[in-house]
Amino acid sequence: MAETAPPLSPRTDDKARLAPAPTPVAPVPAAPTAAPRRPAPVPDREPLWRHVLGEHLRSLRHERGETLAETAGRAGLSPQYLSEVERGIKEPSSEMIAALGGALDVTLGDLTIAVADILTRARPTGRSAPVCRAAFGLAA
Repeated sequence: MAETAPPLSPRTDDKARLAPAPTPVAPVPAAPTAAPRRPAPVPDREPLWRHVLGEHLRSLRHERGETLAETAGRAGLSPQYLSEVERGIKEPSSEMIAALGGALDVTLGDLTIAVADILTRARPTGRSAPVCRAAFGLAA
């Protein structure tokens, strides 16, 4: 006849598997949302050159009814780079500014003077300094 084997005693790892499941822990609240990437402008601070230049380039492009790809293509730049310039993320070299100006039918000098005029009007109240427009033209 067939012999029956004696019952096996449970091993220690079997005991761990048979143990009751731990009680669930309450979910951790979500972290607060991240702050906006670009802080709100402070009225007592002068805007940065690259921000004003980017806004001016975008307005010129919109006046012409052009897309980023059209203007960037004529300037020899990628649309992504032009977008970053227009948003004030990239600070383009004078060669890049001249190429963008050429694509928008404006000279580097005209761009420089236009941005200088915008910066002069945006000067915080209580601060005034003489502005030499010729110096801005020479910087271009």
